Amino acid sequence: MSLYELLGTVEVGLIFGLVALGAFITFRILDFPDLTVEGSFPLGAAVAAILIVNFGWNPWPATLVAAIAGFGAGFVTAFLNVRFNILHILSGILVSISLYSINLRVMSGPNKPLLGAHTIFSAVQGWGIPAYILSPLLLAVIILSIKVLLDLFLHTGLGMNMRAAGANPAMAAANGVNVGRMKLLGLGMANALTALAGAMFAQSFGAADAYMGIGVIIIGLASVIVGMSILPVRTIAQATLACLFGAMLYRFAVAFSLNADFLGLKASDVQLVTAILVVVTLVGQSSRSGMGKLLKRKSS
Repeated sequence: MSLYELLGTVEVGLIFGLVALGAFITFRILDFPDLTVEGSFPLGAAVAAILIVNFGWNPWPATLVAAIAGFGAGFVTAFLNVRFNILHILSGILVSISLYSINLRVMSGPNKPLLGAHTIFSAVQGWGIPAYILSPLLLAVIILSIKVLLDLFLHTGLGMNMRAAGANPAMAAANGVNVGRMKLLGLGMANALTALAGAMFAQSFGAADAYMGIGVIIIGLASVIVGMSILPVRTIAQATLACLFGAMLYRFAVAFSLNADFLGLKASDVQLVTAILVVVTLVGQSSRSGMGKLLKRKSS
């Protein structure tokens, strides 16, 4: 793997670290299996691309608006579940398939090129250092800053209420926590992070596409599962760090698999590699758990 490919893998891993943080909020904090992300990821890309290319917006506020659009998508999913008691998985599916049509309308077609347009990565051009080196550094600063802000939020009173609503909804409600509002806020935040990742991904690779959200939910879950199975997660800060680490490890595993000629894999096999990676991780977790129980029985 060349230096260019290595840094490119790091860049993608950092971007999908935001997706992993979003999956951490929905699946780990709120215990809400959210499938909206497959629509909110391309939504963020579409909104940012249109604002930058068609309306000449500065890429930074355009990226922020993309995140706000993602928040709205997550909010609608939670609203369907909280207000109308629609099953959480079905709520996510309904919003996700709706977003497919919305994204096509936003871009007036299946894709929107960004080649030659100013992006957030334009800020690091002309510094005398290749952009493929500075771009991952810029992303690292942004993603780590978001991670720290999320850690701080989850330790506030509002964040503690959200964690309580996910851990034990009945007990949280009995203590005055509005569980429905926590779902609205949590899913909005998670999809805002996912849409932000989509906006950055489109600007990094020069195009937004209506199909770029396919498999995003699996990537987010794989990152969370892999990261939290390898690193210790005794605190929220460690858990969010594990999610970012898992996203990075996932991208490197995929890159290694696709670059290993002896395996005979192609770019179209990415989803297969992802599924195998998640299965191996889950099997490894269950094996360690079973071995731990066996050792305890023998020691007793």
